[in-house]
This record gives sequence, C-alpha cells and structure tokens, in this order.
Amino acid sequence: MPSELGVGVVGVGFSGAAHARAVRLAGARLVGVAASTPQRAKEAAARLNADRGFPSAAALIEDQDVDVLHLCVPNDAHAPLAEMALAAGKHVVCEKPLALDPASAEGLVTAWQAAGTVATVPFVYRFYPMVRELRARIAAGELGRVHLVHGTYLQDWLSREVDTDWRVDRGAGGPSRAFADIGSHWIDLAEFVLRDRVILLSARFGTVFPERPNEDLALVQFETAGGALGSVVVSQVSPGRKNALVVEMSGTSGTGRFAQERPGSVWIGRREGTTELSADPTLLTEDAARHVVVPPGHPQGYLDCVDRFVDDTYAAIKEAEPEGLPTFADGYRAVHIADTALQSSRSGGCWLEVAP
Repeated sequence: MPSELGVGVVGVGFSGAAHARAVRLAGARLVGVAASTPQRAKEAAARLNADRGFPSAAALIEDQDVDVLHLCVPNDAHAPLAEMALAAGKHVVCEKPLALDPASAEGLVTAWQAAGTVATVPFVYRFYPMVRELRARIAAGELGRVHLVHGTYLQDWLSREVDTDWRVDRGAGGPSRAFADIGSHWIDLAEFVLRDRVILLSARFGTVFPERPNEDLALVQFETAGGALGSVVVSQVSPGRKNALVVEMSGTSGTGRFAQERPGSVWIGRREGTTELSADPTLLTEDAARHVVVPPGHPQGYLDCVDRFVDDTYAAIKEAEPEGLPTFADGYRAVHIADTALQSSRSGGCWLEVAP
C-alpha cells in the first residue's frame, strides 16, 4: 500500500465537498472528481483542489492512481458504482443508504467480502467525542440496565409544499425518504451507543404533501435484544428544526442524553441530581478523547466528524480497523431496518421482526 493514498470523489455537491475536504486533511492525494457532466467535473476539480476532473465515474474508477473511491451521488447510483469500484479492487466509501433495497445491499456486502478491501458508510455522528463518551459510560454500567431509548431527528427543509430535491423523486431517492435518509442515522447511533440491536419494530409513515411519492415523517416504536423499549420521531417537515438529532437512554441508575445541535456535551441525570459532561480530553475515556480535535471549550461539529470518519477509514486501509468504524455491514443493516419499517407502515403499523 502506498504511503500516500490516491482518492477519487464521485459527486460534487455538499457531501462531495465535505468528503474532498476530509481527504485533503487526511493527507491523501485527491486524484480527481467526477460529476454529472465533464464540464461540472472540471469546474469542481478547481474548486475542490483535485488534480483533475474526470469525464465519468467509470473513468475515475478505472484510473490506476485511485486507491479509494468516495461515492457522494444520488441514492440510485450507490449500488452500481460501489459494485464497479469493488470489482476494480478499490476501497470504497459510499454514502447511505447503501442501496435502495436489502437484496442489493446484501449483494454489496458479499462483493466487499470477496474483494478483501475496506468499505465504509459515513454514519458520521458516531464520531462526536461525546457520543463515544456516552457509549463508554453505558458499557461501564454507569446508567445501570438500560430499559428506555427514545429521541428525535427533525428537520424543516421540506416543510413547504414548493420545497423539492432529488430525494423526493422515488426513482433517485428510493422507496423511503425521511426514514432512510435521516432515521437511519438515528437508529445507527442508538444501536452504536447502546451496543444493542433492534429486534422488533412498528412504524407509521406520513406524507404531508400528497404529491410527494414517499414519506415526510415517521413514528417508529421498537424493542431491542437486551429488552429496552424505544421510540423515535423522524421528520423533514418540522418548521424551525434544522438538524435536531437527540438520543436519550434511561437505565436503572441514570439517564444519558446527547443532542447533535449541542455536540460538546452529554447530559447525565440521576435521582440525586444532574451533570453535564464536556468535551475535555483529560476527563474523557480513551476512545472519546482520541476524537477531540480542538481545545476544551471550542466547538467541534459535523465536518469534524466527517474528517474523523475519513481518518479512521484510511487507518483501516493502512494499518488496522479502529473501534467503531461503520462498514458496509452497517450500511446493509440500515437498509434492512428501513425496509422493515416501510413494510410495517404499509401494513398499518404491525410489529415485524428485524433479522440479525
């Protein structure tokens, strides 16, 4: 493996730009970018400091200088491009959802295992230091036996009838929008922090504007293998809510709460009083402290999480897989859970098992 990784980014919107930034900060070489047209790729290469723009995703995948492909394209392109990159022997970073259906996602897991490369999905909220701290404290038993998990993921960018995006198109976005798009982040985060799995769920999806082909909001109840009950409210039509991801877990000894819009702290509650933990690496557990990149009291945000995720992906390529790295197996699970929730909603909210 060369000391300097060669990287290609397919897709040059917000996500692609965030990935390109993380690539440069990780010390890798941004060999090139591909976009919807060769001209857009050329313009984006200059803007993102890539060596050059490529005429197509296929040309970028085939380039011998590219070791890693970052796929930041509409959902319907994830599976075919990831399959092509794995077949070419590349390491792959693919935005979620990994595929539009469980069978396609499972096929990518099989292809990844056969390729023997590193393949990750950016569930980047795992990389907030205070998420890692809450996870460590739950594992250490500080909250006791967790019996309740609940929270929200609320946005407002589709709260007007005229609001639109490629994600609203079922062909490009897939059969689930709000839950597959952001609910998948919440479920992944809850399972990661708790080190437990959802085994049963009941869901109701709702569409506020009838002309949209998939859901604007979702209510999901669930049960975990460890016996905790839970619920999550997901919405992309809640005016005033920009990125309100909140997860709260209550156990027999205490409650822990993480809110993404206040990422520098975790709230711990007990009968005797409450505590707010801050992101001071001298006070955190080892896995949490290693993700702190600014001095105590300075804000650390979403782009820092993308950077840490990319750093850990490249560490897995060069050395060994770090703790908590989300792989294609996690991406497949997210697709499977979203599909189970969709089937439950179509059946009127019946309880369905979530396969391991």
